[in-house]
Amino acid sequence: MVLDFGGQYAHLIARRVRECGAYSEILPPDTPAATLKGVAGIILSGGPQSVYADASPQADRAIFDLGVPILGICYGHQWLAHALGGKVQPGKTKEYGSTALTVHGLTSTLFQGAPEHMTVWMSHGDTVISLPAGFAVAASSQDCAIAAMEDPIRKIYGVQFHLEVVHTPLGKEILCHFVQDICKAPLWSLESYAQEISEQIVREVRNKKVFMLVSGGVDSTVAFTLLNKTLGPARVFGLLIDTGLMRKNEAREMHDALAKLGYENLHVENASEEFFQNLHGVCDPEEKRRIIGQTFLDVQQRVAAQLPFDGLEPAPAKPERSEGEAGWILGQGTIYPDTIETGGTQYADQIKTHHNRIEQIQRMIEEGRVIEPLKELYKDEVRRLGEELGLPHALVWRHPFPGPGLAVRILCCRDEEARAGIINPEPRVPVPHAALPILSVGVQGDSRTYRAALALFTPPPHTPRDIHWDLATRIPNELPAYNRVLLCLTCTTPSHIVSSALFLTHERAELLREADAIVDQEMRRTGLYETVWQFPVVLLPVGAHPGGQSLVLRPVESTEAMTANAARLPENVLIRITERLVKLPGIDFVFDDLTSKPPATIEWE
Repeated sequence: MVLDFGGQYAHLIARRVRECGAYSEILPPDTPAATLKGVAGIILSGGPQSVYADASPQADRAIFDLGVPILGICYGHQWLAHALGGKVQPGKTKEYGSTALTVHGLTSTLFQGAPEHMTVWMSHGDTVISLPAGFAVAASSQDCAIAAMEDPIRKIYGVQFHLEVVHTPLGKEILCHFVQDICKAPLWSLESYAQEISEQIVREVRNKKVFMLVSGGVDSTVAFTLLNKTLGPARVFGLLIDTGLMRKNEAREMHDALAKLGYENLHVENASEEFFQNLHGVCDPEEKRRIIGQTFLDVQQRVAAQLPFDGLEPAPAKPERSEGEAGWILGQGTIYPDTIETGGTQYADQIKTHHNRIEQIQRMIEEGRVIEPLKELYKDEVRRLGEELGLPHALVWRHPFPGPGLAVRILCCRDEEARAGIINPEPRVPVPHAALPILSVGVQGDSRTYRAALALFTPPPHTPRDIHWDLATRIPNELPAYNRVLLCLTCTTPSHIVSSALFLTHERAELLREADAIVDQEMRRTGLYETVWQFPVVLLPVGAHPGGQSLVLRPVESTEAMTANAARLPENVLIRITERLVKLPGIDFVFDDLTSKPPATIEWE
């Protein structure tokens, strides 16, 4: 059983438990111990709170009397220490990203068979500084003396790092050891996602039909296909809204691809003018997402009004229909990271508002008039499901693309926000650098941050590349003003860097669309397209002179989007991409984003 303290990791823990051959539900942290009686073990997830703060989430301390193994991860580790008489306080150095761990001794139960030294993934600000009675230190890092603790007699274990993410290479093995050998959990397997989710769709939809919003991305395409296969095309209507913020030729390509699969029930509506008009002069990323979500809903309702769709309005306009009378509900391709990043669990911090989680959509969800068949899955699981459904490999393995499209990759700036960047502001950074005069979203300690990016300006061969990657880890940990580190690929020593008042326009969208197409072409040409999980290209209102702009390359490696490593592309590929991008009109700088998630998010907004 996983108790969710509100971080981004509870569902990932549950999924890893499935991969270990067991099954786990996810329950609120304050679930009474009596409800948990009979479980094989309990895992306490991470979360953004501080255990010593007022109103911080707490578990029922009677779980210690159940006599079952307990494992605390991150916040769960800190809560164990706090609840059992240890001490937790803010760490002198916050740890985000890959960290070297040393396992203490050869008698550890949790780390049985693990090497003395390993790499783990940290994301925390608070630290356990003294042990509860009966516990021993099981592992430590350079900045965290109690990175793991255990009381093998009571079978209670805590780890400060995240076992459940792929960036802790041995994490799954340790977690499986806990599940299989310590908890001795009953075996469980899932034969087919498609069968289980299809049965769920039939139960939720009953005799209704589904109006499905198809964005052009992998998630909505798989959801649309699943609905068609489960309910039949006569009960599903797909709407692809061309926002003017899609990838190059994407609307046409998606329509043609689905038509080849035999689905003629997809309508494409060109609403680009409406989106650009509604986004005119808007800079705030949360406001952008709200407007885009509302415009999606407005266009959907306008199209629905022209067709025989009844029951899609956001509030009931008619009395409740009888069970025998068919109606329409809204379908969306929401996946679990969308929900958790929007603050969709009790104690989760909101990282960003997804366009499919605006107020009206949320109200429709509460009224039971939205179906999201993939909402419990991660991206890699969605892809496996897509292949099981018979979708072409090329379609399923396209890079993820945000629902709001290029809008959240085009950063904007008002007149009063335009300013000059600070050259070499940090004496502890050993290479020429600049604090860019623009902010981006990040996630540090499971909470949202909105901070500056620090750009390094000494590309190879002037400085060994490993130094830049080391700085990309150290800077967000040691300098709290920054959540992102970039390497400039076009300039060694800038004399001036400024932001300018630029908004979301047709021209800027077309510029970024061309840049994105160049990157896509080069990655496919070099055979590297599927070696990275996602490759956002971001347009900044920042340049060497007023009105100048910059492009940021953001290739990442991930499996589920909850964590990600910045991908290290071959030097010749970066050079080739950069040479093409600097020829685009008005581009002054090209940067490579070296930051992992955390502390940065994959997208900039």
